Amino acid sequence: MTTRGRVLLVDDQSGETARVAPALRHRGYGVEVAHSVSAAAHTLASGQWDAALVGPAPRGAEVMAACRMLCTSTEVPVLVLSRDPSPELLDAATRTGAFMVLGAPVDLSALDLALDRASEHSALRREVERLELAVRNGKGFDELLGSSPAMLGLFDVLERAGASDVPVLLTGESGTGKEMVARALHRRGERAQGPFVAVNLAAVPDGLLESELFGHARGAFTDARTSRRGLFSQASGGSLFLDEVGELSLALQPKLLRALQERVVRPVGSDKEQPFDARIIAATNRKLEEMVQQGTFREDLYYRLAVIQVELPPLRARGADILLLADHFLARAAARTGKTIRSISAPAARRLLRYRWPGNVRELENVVERAVALTVNSELGVEDLPHRIMGTRAEPELGPAENGVDLVPLHVVEERHIRRVLQALGGNKTRAAQLLGLDRKTLYRKLDRYRILDS
Repeated sequence: MTTRGRVLLVDDQSGETARVAPALRHRGYGVEVAHSVSAAAHTLASGQWDAALVGPAPRGAEVMAACRMLCTSTEVPVLVLSRDPSPELLDAATRTGAFMVLGAPVDLSALDLALDRASEHSALRREVERLELAVRNGKGFDELLGSSPAMLGLFDVLERAGASDVPVLLTGESGTGKEMVARALHRRGERAQGPFVAVNLAAVPDGLLESELFGHARGAFTDARTSRRGLFSQASGGSLFLDEVGELSLALQPKLLRALQERVVRPVGSDKEQPFDARIIAATNRKLEEMVQQGTFREDLYYRLAVIQVELPPLRARGADILLLADHFLARAAARTGKTIRSISAPAARRLLRYRWPGNVRELENVVERAVALTVNSELGVEDLPHRIMGTRAEPELGPAENGVDLVPLHVVEERHIRRVLQALGGNKTRAAQLLGLDRKTLYRKLDRYRILDS
C-alpha cells in the first residue's frame, strides 16, 4: 500500500499514542514513535517527515513547552493534542508555531483530515525547497528567480543578449520585472562598470522630455541658467533604460530615431551635436507592432529598438515559481520587519497558485509584504491575504470547517492534486502522468472531467 506520509508520534504514556498509531498505520501512514520531546526533535532533524503529533499533556504549560522545542527546531508541521484546547492555548500554540491544536481524545476522522492538510503543507514546502535548489544549481540569470520552463527559456535568451551590445526591447505585461531584467542585462554585459541610467518616458511631460533626454544649452528656455547634460550623455559608457517607450509622442519619435542611428544628440537650444556611447534597453507593456499598423509608432524606430526583442512571461504562466517568489518575498519582508514568519500555509499557497495575478510579480510582492505586516502568526494564512485572493476558489466546500479542516468531496481532493502537480511541472502532461501513476489516456480523461484542459 502506498504511504500517505510519514508521521512521528510523541508518546506521553497516556494511552492516546497507543490508540492512534495502529489506526494511522491502517489508514496508510508510515508511523514511528518517539518517547520524549527531545528525542522527537532529534528524529525530526534526521529525516524527511510530513507531520509530528504530540500526545495530550495534562497541563497547558507542558503543551507550550513541547511547542517551543519542536516548532523552533524543525519546519515539519507540529500537531498538538490537548485535553483542554482553550482559545487561549490555541492562540499561544499557534503563535509559537504549532500547525494545529486538536482536542483529546481525538476523533480519528478529524485527525486523518488534519494530517492530510499537514502533509500537503510539507509537500508545498519541499516543492519550494526543490525550486530554490534548482535556481541555485541551475541556469539562472543574475538575481532573477525561477525554474519554470518559461523562465528557463528567458534565461537562455538573456544569456545571449547580455553578451552583445545591440539594443534590446523588453515586452510583457506590467509588473513582470522589466526594469529588473534591464539591470541584469547591464550587470552581465561589457558595460557593467559604467552607469545604468533609467527614465520612465510616460512620467515626464512632453515639454520637458526632449531636454531630459538630450540636454539643453544655457538660455535655451526660461530658467535655463546653465547648460545641462541629457540622459543619453550621462549614460555614456553604460546603459540607458527607456521605460514605457510606447508612450513616446510622435513628435519626439524621429528625434529619438536620429539619436539611435547617428549615435549623437543635439541639446535643446544648441547648434552642436554631442556623441554618446551607451547601450539602449527599452521596455513597454504595449503592442508596438499594432501601434505601427495604427500609425501611432514609427516602424523604423520600432525596428531600431527591437534588434533583440525579449518577451517576459506573465506570472500566471510560471507555475510553481509563484511559491518560490512568495517565499523569497516572505523572507525579505520578515527580516525587514523583525517578525518570525517561517512559511505560508497550504490553503494560502493554494490560493496564491490559483489566482490570476493581473499585476504579476509586483502584485505578488505587494500581497506578501501586506500579509507580513498584518499577520500575528508565525505562518501566513488565508486570513492574511487580500479579499480578492481569499475568495479564489474553483472547488465546492461542504459547510463549516471542522477542527480547522476543510471538508470537501474526494473528487475535489483529486482535482486539487492533479492541478498542483501540473503547475509544479510547468504543464508537462507526460511527466505529470508518470508522477501520478497514471497512463496518459487516464490522465486526459481526468483533465477533461475536471475541465483542466480548458482552464
